Formats: sequence, structure tokens, C-alpha cells
Amino acid sequence: MKTFKNLIDDVIPHIKEMFPWDLEERLEETDDLLLIDITEAKEFNFAHIKNAINVPRGILEASCEWNYEDTLPALASGRDREIVIICRSGNRSALAAFTMQLMGFSNVTSLKTGLRGWFDYELPLYDSEGKEVDEDEADAYFSKGPSAEQMDPG
Repeated sequence: MKTFKNLIDDVIPHIKEMFPWDLEERLEETDDLLLIDITEAKEFNFAHIKNAINVPRGILEASCEWNYEDTLPALASGRDREIVIICRSGNRSALAAFTMQLMGFSNVTSLKTGLRGWFDYELPLYDSEGKEVDEDEADAYFSKGPSAEQMDPG
């Protein structure tokens, strides 16, 4: 049986990753970068990188293909487009980047350390209203861990 961590470790050698400072630099160089945030809607509404598009992980594959209710034309037509996949910590985005490569996407990169790393590098995050997320609120959000009942009882 594989754990979540095992799955991440398996795909990392097969994907491209970039750190937040690399993404910041890349965003300064081009307007054609497609930022796909695969967090759930509640997470995205709380904090995301400016101009990111929310495509929750659960509908990613259908969003990448034509003829589905969840089809996102920018993705379905963007197999050669430069795409950066974003999640909270860089784990879900690694799995998503690997899946997208399997689906024929040739220029997809996972944001290593995710939104947490973006915040730690002191780059701005925005809420669903386009307002910059308060630093203390973001710090509390990124500092919380699993609850006692979510911890392995063994």
C-alpha cells in the first residue's frame, strides 16, 4: 500500500517544479502564463495568487478535456501552453502536474512549496473579493495542522 507521501515521492522525479521566487520572476517576464490553483473553492476564496484560475483537483481531468460540463477552454486548448499548478503546499499540485503530463500537457510545472511558500516568501495573496489577505490571517491559516482526531492513533 502506498501513502500520500509515497505517491508524491513517486511523481516528483517526473515533473518540473519551480519555487515561488521563480514564479514571481516568470510572472514579470510574461503575461501568457496560465496559473491553475487546484485547491478547493473554500481554500481558493480565502487565499490565492492574483490572476490564478480555480480548478479544484476533483474536476481537473475533466477541465482539461473538451466535451465535459467542467471543460475549461483555456486548459483544453492549452496542451503546449506554459501552465503552473498551485496548491496549498505543493503536494496536490505535484500529482496534478504529473496527471496533466500523462494527458499530453508538455509545459506544466508545479509550484514547489505551494501557497504556503509563496506566503513565506512574503508575496501577496488575495481573497475572493480581490483584497490582499491580512498577514496575520494568512499566518494562522498556514500554521494550522491536523486536529487530534486526524492524527494516527498508532
